Amino acid sequence: MEETKINYTKPGRNLYPDFILTDQAEGYEIKGLAYPGRTADYDCNSQVPVGDHKERTIYYVFGRYPANVKENEYPVLDLVICHGDFLNADRQYVHKNKNLTGFGSYGDLKIRDRKMYIAPTPYGIITGTEQQITLILPDEHQPDPRLDVVGELVRVEAEQQVIGYFFDLRSNILTPNYQKNPSSGTVHRFLAYRVKGVNGPRVTLKSVNH
Repeated sequence: MEETKINYTKPGRNLYPDFILTDQAEGYEIKGLAYPGRTADYDCNSQVPVGDHKERTIYYVFGRYPANVKENEYPVLDLVICHGDFLNADRQYVHKNKNLTGFGSYGDLKIRDRKMYIAPTPYGIITGTEQQITLILPDEHQPDPRLDVVGELVRVEAEQQVIGYFFDLRSNILTPNYQKNPSSGTVHRFLAYRVKGVNGPRVTLKSVNH
C-alpha cells in the first residue's frame, strides 16, 4: 500500500478492520491462509463478516501462501479480494459479549458468553481462483475498463436463521433456536473480475450443502 501511495491508518491489534483508508471510506480485513491447510473457512474471532462498518465499505483480502516455506518472505499463491456482502449480507447484527453469575459450587463464578464465529472464505464458496488474482464486487458497481468479468455469482439468503442458542452445561449439548429469515430468498448478485489480458478459468459457485 505504501508503494502505491495509498494513504491508510492501521488501527492496532484486535481492532477491525486491519487497514482503514484515509482518502476513501473503505476498510480492508486481511486473511492469510496456509496451503495446503485450512482454506475453506476461517475463525472470525469477535467480528462477523460485513460489507459496511461505521459507514465504511469493507473488503476482505484472502491470500494463500505455501505452508512449508521457512523463509521470512514467501510467495502468495493466489489472492481474492471480495466485498464483505459476498460473505454475509446482514448488516444489522451487532456483536456483544455478555456474562452471568451463579456458576460453581458457591454460586459466585461467572460464565462469560464470548461468541466466536466461523465464516467461509471465497475458496470455500467459489472455484476458478487458483493461481489467479480475483476481485468480487456487487454487480451494481461501476465497471472498470481495466478489468474483465470472469464470472457471475448469485447468492440467495437462507430460509431459516439462528436467533439464539441454549447450552446445557451438564451434557455439553448446544441447541440452536431458529426463526424464518425475514429476507429469505433475497438474491444478491456479484461479478468476479480479473485484469484484462490475464488468462484463467471462469469463476463459478461451488455446490454447497448446508
